[in-house]
Amino acid sequence: MTPKDNLITRRDFLRGSAGAAFAAAVSPGALVEKAKKPEPAGKRSRVVLIRDADVLDAEKKPKPEVIQRMMDEAVKALFEVKDAQTVWRRLIKPTDLVGIKTNVWRFIPTPKALEDAIKRRVLEAGVPAERIRMDDRGARGTLADCTALVNARPLRTHHWAGIGGCIKNYVMFVNPGDYHVDACAQLGHVWTLPSVKGKTRLNVLVVLRPQFHGVGPHHYSSEYQWDYKGLLVSQDPVAVDAIGVELLTAKRKEHFGEDKPFPQLTHHVVYAETRHHIGVAERSRIDLIKLGFKDGRLI
Repeated sequence: MTPKDNLITRRDFLRGSAGAAFAAAVSPGALVEKAKKPEPAGKRSRVVLIRDADVLDAEKKPKPEVIQRMMDEAVKALFEVKDAQTVWRRLIKPTDLVGIKTNVWRFIPTPKALEDAIKRRVLEAGVPAERIRMDDRGARGTLADCTALVNARPLRTHHWAGIGGCIKNYVMFVNPGDYHVDACAQLGHVWTLPSVKGKTRLNVLVVLRPQFHGVGPHHYSSEYQWDYKGLLVSQDPVAVDAIGVELLTAKRKEHFGEDKPFPQLTHHVVYAETRHHIGVAERSRIDLIKLGFKDGRLI
């Protein structure tokens, strides 16, 4: 297997998307109503990358006030509005039962500062605290009946799926073992199930300190994390994961001095568009908005 076999390349995108009739996409300025409906192939999606040099403290923990500011700036840029609270009031209704899908992997969990930042804006949108739930591994029981979901998890390489990103974060709505075949190729299918379909208002892929390499099912080493100090935000889980693959690919090449294959194929991201039509994987149709400092951006 060559390194190119493990990467989402332009050729992969073009070959896969040629037969796709629809792809969920978010056009500039669109809000949740647009994200719920499949769009014709050729539509575009938006992803915001925001970085802040001051987001991590001396112990490499996220600073809550900086995380909140980053989230607010990201959603304003994503939806082209001047006030973050306006976005949240359009995304979330006071009558919604809101689920915040996190990730509790002990080595690189969804930061509490980010969970709190999301919950704060949901509360301000008028949702009572008792109608806000937050969970990961119990999602099948606690989040399946929610009417609105916010998806937030850190980016890392993954033993079974190549990468762990926003698409894979919903595997806890099903039996994860059912989706391990062929490098988790069918993960996008989870997003078409009634417990999930059409409910996700926002995806946040945490790239504060991503893990860019690992060997084995539960491998972790701080040697393969780096201080990227960013968040990737989008309504499209496929587009945000495609950018995540691009970022990890660039870091792996920088670190190893060559195109280093991922632990597994990352083709579940492509298939999420071409087979399951839940978003845009083709890089030429993803508008990446870049905010914050440029040093070491890589993409």
